[in-house]
Amino acid sequence: MTTINTIDVEKGSIVLKLLGDKTRLSIVSLLMHDECCVCELVEILEMSQPSISQHVKKLKAAEIVKERRQGQWIFCRVNTESEIFSLVKSIMIHFPEQREKIKDLEIKGLRVCCN
Repeated sequence: MTTINTIDVEKGSIVLKLLGDKTRLSIVSLLMHDECCVCELVEILEMSQPSISQHVKKLKAAEIVKERRQGQWIFCRVNTESEIFSLVKSIMIHFPEQREKIKDLEIKGLRVCCN
């Protein structure tokens, strides 16, 4: 028998609203399998750093994403310890993986370009 973790409607609503945005959905998709620096997200999504940072801030506030600092750089990853992770994971399985975009960064020599 499979048990399903339930979350309250308020938290579920917040997650669904946040992932309803194409940019945030893309960010979470990228982070599902790999940690990325904000500068890498800027390069992949071709957006400004302030714009990416605002999206990440919203995802962090909802506990979808975690951050870690390394000097002046911020690295992001999906928060697998959050009570809403099972919902996020169940949503993300319906979208294609974004690993090729990270591989493209590596090929261009831009992977973790802020080190």
